[in-house]
Amino acid sequence: MGFAKTEEEWQSRASAFLKAKMKETGVTYVELVKRLKKHGFKETEASITMKLKRGTFAATFLLACLAALEIDGVRLEDI
Repeated sequence: MGFAKTEEEWQSRASAFLKAKMKETGVTYVELVKRLKKHGFKETEASITMKLKRGTFAATFLLACLAALEIDGVRLEDI
């Protein structure tokens, strides 16, 4: 598939990637809120929903989500 070519494509792919990882790990939005608190994030179910819907979020949020989902590694080709 190759790397994204535009910012919008990166946003869409990053959002889809996180949603897919949540589904794979069986983590709901409510559970993600709880897990992110352990990493110092004060998110709500609604705030996470909106971030993933828009596809715009900070790299720190992405990294914290990956940690919260206990994802060991990510290849950029997979996003």
